[in-house]
Amino acid sequence: MRRVLAVPTVSVIVVTRDRPRFLADALASVVAQERSPLEVRLGDDGGGNAAAVVDRIPLLELTLLPLALGHAGAARNAAAVGARGEVLAFLDDDDLWQPQHLAGLAQAFADPEVGLAWRDCDVVRERVTEDGTRVALERRTLAREWDDRLMRSDDYLPPSAFAIRRSLFESLGGFDVSFRFSEDWDLLLRAAAAARVSRVPGVTAEVRIRAPGGAESHANANLTRPARHGERQHRVDPGEREQQRGGGHQHRHSQP
Repeated sequence: MRRVLAVPTVSVIVVTRDRPRFLADALASVVAQERSPLEVRLGDDGGGNAAAVVDRIPLLELTLLPLALGHAGAARNAAAVGARGEVLAFLDDDDLWQPQHLAGLAQAFADPEVGLAWRDCDVVRERVTEDGTRVALERRTLAREWDDRLMRSDDYLPPSAFAIRRSLFESLGGFDVSFRFSEDWDLLLRAAAAARVSRVPGVTAEVRIRAPGGAESHANANLTRPARHGERQHRVDPGEREQQRGGGHQHRHSQP
């Protein structure tokens, strides 16, 4: 008889800072998942607007964590502390998931050897009107198997597309907060070196980017990141990686 592997539980990790209208869309996409997460852990890293959004959106279980860290990796680490799911799935507060996203990821982790898995994603350039309407202008798809050589020069897996087994995340020490940016890229490389990785084909994540300035830019300049997935070539070797460490940490939420 063929043994049926258990599908693990998933904790969703979201961090936000003073972007309530984007956060509402992101959380709505979590609510719409065909496979509901065990829990959502939301780190409010400044602004204090997340509570009002949470009150308007019904989730099975949501823990709101007030933070004041000013760094996306540190905020994700803090939100992950105490998570009960066997797998951690990350969602940036301005990105979106399609309803099949978590179901596909969870199935990949039914293989106990898999430590990191991801879905394909669309990078969507959008315009936000004065009344808050989000208008998609163009999109392109990122759909690649793991390529270790390419990943060392071009990070094509945004946080909203991947999930990691919690035990692996904890053994790696989470996101390395000594990086000013690209802390998620660093985590991907370390995870792939330590465990089996798995791509789940199919576009189920939308990474949203906007032009700077006016209603299209982010509500808080402290959330900007120096480049955006699908548009950047990091080209970081071990020496350059050390130069990225140190002060001046930045959130890596979207801005081209």
